[in-house]
Amino acid sequence: MRLALGSWPATADGENEDFAAAGPGAAVLLDGAGVAGAPTGCVHGIAWFSSTLGAILLRTITSHPGWPLADCLADAIAEVRSLHGDTCDLTYRASPTSTVVAVRARDGMLEYLALGDSAVLLAQRNGDCAVVTDRRLDEASKELRGPVDQFPTGSPEHAAALAQYREALTGLRNRSGGFWIAGPDPEAARHAFTGSAPLASLASVSLLSDGATRLVDRFALASWAEVVALLDSADPDELIRQVREAEAADPEGRRWPRGKAQDDATALHWSFA
Repeated sequence: MRLALGSWPATADGENEDFAAAGPGAAVLLDGAGVAGAPTGCVHGIAWFSSTLGAILLRTITSHPGWPLADCLADAIAEVRSLHGDTCDLTYRASPTSTVVAVRARDGMLEYLALGDSAVLLAQRNGDCAVVTDRRLDEASKELRGPVDQFPTGSPEHAAALAQYREALTGLRNRSGGFWIAGPDPEAARHAFTGSAPLASLASVSLLSDGATRLVDRFALASWAEVVALLDSADPDELIRQVREAEAADPEGRRWPRGKAQDDATALHWSFA
């Protein structure tokens, strides 16, 4: 087995709110989120939340191999809540949240979980690829996003529209008809997408934050199969470098409208070959 990991902040001097780690037979990746730079009500911040939840989740899924991944996530969310419930306002509308993807090898199977728009990319030995991700945020926000994409990324108008868009999303977060993401409530874990695949059928599995999947799902400059080939032949840093190259070619988002000109980008590639 071979495991490689790359993680770049959106800007060289910015804080990376992504987190990824691996342990014996398991790996996790989280992408922390707030509300357009609004105060979070948490004295620790978004990066603390995603990294703390990620570390506890990895410990839980490796120390309790018989627990379903959704139960492991619910337990980890509850533990993180207990760590800062006395110091932070966890009812605040912009309380830190995070996407979660996780995998675990057990009894000849690879179990996976996806909550939020990070991705699990499963590469089969026969060359086929399957991506598991949670697009409920995209589906819930289609009608809200229009004004954001009308203005150049980074302009005052774009920033104002983005703030209004993210504010509106708080009313759809963690409720039926909206979308689900890890935050203060363990109930969100029950809404994660889960499944499994035979390990013998897999060549690799990759965990990707949405900053790294842009090359495929935002820019359409590569297919999932081409991303797998790149990760096999090079490393996650090369994938992220190509994402940055595309972002730099369209800094105002005129070709590819997007909320952030650049985003934190993380890729973890676990090869079984």
